[in-house]
Amino acid sequence: MDYKKPAEVAGTMIQAGVDKAAMSLGDMVVRGILSGAILGFGTTFALTATVQTGLPVIGAAIFPACFIMVVLLGYELVTGNFAVMSLSLFARQITLKQLGRNWLVVYLSNLAGGLLYAVLFWISLTQSGQDSGGALAKAIVKIAETKTIGYAQYGSSGLITVLVKGVLCNWMVTLGVVMALTSTSTLGKILAAWLPIFIFFAQGFEHAVVNMFVIPAGMMMGAKVSVGDWWLYNQLPVTIGNIAGGVICTALTLYLMHGRKKGTEHKSATIISARRMAK
Repeated sequence: MDYKKPAEVAGTMIQAGVDKAAMSLGDMVVRGILSGAILGFGTTFALTATVQTGLPVIGAAIFPACFIMVVLLGYELVTGNFAVMSLSLFARQITLKQLGRNWLVVYLSNLAGGLLYAVLFWISLTQSGQDSGGALAKAIVKIAETKTIGYAQYGSSGLITVLVKGVLCNWMVTLGVVMALTSTSTLGKILAAWLPIFIFFAQGFEHAVVNMFVIPAGMMMGAKVSVGDWWLYNQLPVTIGNIAGGVICTALTLYLMHGRKKGTEHKSATIISARRMAK
């Protein structure tokens, strides 16, 4: 059987965090840029299907394809790392400095990838600004405005709403990472990761990396949104919510249930290995 129990998954995640902490700067940047761009591909794919069918659930059903590619190819997605690195930190296998380095570098790299794809997609959809972009461009503009000034009109209640949507989103997204680790087969990983990602996208929750593409793309296509609107009413509160969702709802609960034991075993194995090498 290719099923891995939750305790095994926790141990695998702890080791993954250790490996990520040791990753070179250049490797993190390249993997982060690719993740940001690929999530942009997935977003436009889902929106195209939604516009063509008039059924948002169809777009939600196919959006996970991009996330699954990121997971299977081992790219760096900061929202997933909010949980993975935190679990390794709780297990005392990495330092807070290593966690902060990974989060910052991957976050900025995801942003660069999202912006890169936004520019390329704007060129392809609008003939370099010579065409309106049709129904798909209108949908992206509406989404960009809804995600920013749509919340702003409600003041503090709007900020609380977008933050909570960020928490709920990354609770599911990080479970996508966890679920992918419950199987050792490629098909098992795809099916397991698909479930929580479909759930988050279908309900319109807020994902920081998706928004790194869709809001700038909407601005390029005419959305009445400023850079300040983007960051104040969406990107910053969504990022905070995504951190809380990944750290508390996934990493902390996994640590309390399974990670404490796995962290101790991992530390003991490391010490034994080091002693053997010294001999």
